[in-house]
Amino acid sequence: RKMAKVKFNNGIVAPALAFGTGTAWFHSKGNEQDLKEDVASSIKQAIEVGFVHLDGAEMYGTEKELGKAVKEYLQQNNKKREDLFITTKIFRGLPNPQEALRSSLERLGLEYVDLYLIHAPFFSKIKHTGTIKEAWNELEALVDAGLVKSIGVSNFRVCDLKEISDARIKPVVNQIEYHPYLQQSDIVNYCYSNEIVIACYSPLASINLNPGGPVDSVVEEIAKKHQKTQAQVLLKWSLQKGHLVVTTSSKKERLEEFLTTQDESFQLTQEEIQQIDRTGAKQPFRKYWAPEFEQN
Repeated sequence: RKMAKVKFNNGIVAPALAFGTGTAWFHSKGNEQDLKEDVASSIKQAIEVGFVHLDGAEMYGTEKELGKAVKEYLQQNNKKREDLFITTKIFRGLPNPQEALRSSLERLGLEYVDLYLIHAPFFSKIKHTGTIKEAWNELEALVDAGLVKSIGVSNFRVCDLKEISDARIKPVVNQIEYHPYLQQSDIVNYCYSNEIVIACYSPLASINLNPGGPVDSVVEEIAKKHQKTQAQVLLKWSLQKGHLVVTTSSKKERLEEFLTTQDESFQLTQEEIQQIDRTGAKQPFRKYWAPEFEQN
């Protein structure tokens, strides 16, 4: 199968479809608890099915499981580390990014990560008094040290992005909640014009988290026409905009269904894309970080 890809502003190419190890797998106890075998095997299943971009985070508490899945997959399939693209994120560790990354790498059992993101700009949530610019300088040093290949951000508004607009190393990605009910065009347009790739989390929110809205019938009709599922249409809607898309499932058949959205024989028309755009814009819905975004 041909893999959809996105190209970063530093020349690095990443798989456009990523398997997320957050939300569904989230551990409230964080990184302290024992390794969860079921989570590790679900992640390994995703890699075996064809997800080579894996999206983790310190905050999810699943880095150990991700590390185990990666290690087993590489050993059993005679693959190299370079065959996988691994993302993780920093938030609670922001007061000391070097230490936070070393801990993440240790849990992951890796010598480097492909992409390291500041998980959110809302530093006051962790009572961190440093600035975005200071944190970014520390991430740049991690690139210099060869511990991360690319750096980026997540949940950043335009005002947050502007704080690092003159940075020595540009962010390659801004990973945001993105679905028909949350198109965030101000952020998307700013990122487009600054060569920052939009990575979408919760791309299936209109059917999973906020069902029953006006988008459902539109997507259902388009899905029937293409003989696809609603999930496939929603993922394609994001991929065709040139975005990186993070999705997840513990079901093998769902994962296979997601991966087929990369097939070039399946294309939404511009009219179909615009129809979803227009319908979703009528009813805004945000699942994550809503109070923080509303303050501005």
